[in-house]
Amino acid sequence: MNAEVINPFINATRNVVATMAGISPKPEKPRLKRDHASTMDFTGVVGLAGDGAKGSFAVSFSQSCIERIVRNMLGDEIEDMEQDMRDAVGELANMISGGARAELEQKGHSFDMAVPTLIAGKGHRIFQLTDMPVLVVPFNTEAGPFTVEVCLQSGR
Repeated sequence: MNAEVINPFINATRNVVATMAGISPKPEKPRLKRDHASTMDFTGVVGLAGDGAKGSFAVSFSQSCIERIVRNMLGDEIEDMEQDMRDAVGELANMISGGARAELEQKGHSFDMAVPTLIAGKGHRIFQLTDMPVLVVPFNTEAGPFTVEVCLQSGR
């Protein structure tokens, strides 16, 4: 997977998290993922398909990070933090994948997106939609870590 494909996901992640939560995520060096395990607590997965390409995008948050994001987004009037964290992960996954999709379309790639699926709990596993390598981009924030995973088989 080349930078033309992964950079839109990094750009969209930074933009969405900064805009929605007032947090400035700092990407670290990308790496290939070797298994299906997640080191985070909440994951939103979005399937991608179009123009002969298929794959998926996942964003996974530590509990401390998503709690801070929810508090920043909603303020102190939180009635059900667990449900709000779940909702926020799905919404963030949707917004990030949408932002990446828009940037990719400007570069000639066209994708449709599925509705985000939520996976929660310590030690959960993330299964991508293709057998292609999965690229993981870790992010650090003042609220804790999160990761972005992209697995995309291009039709080009």
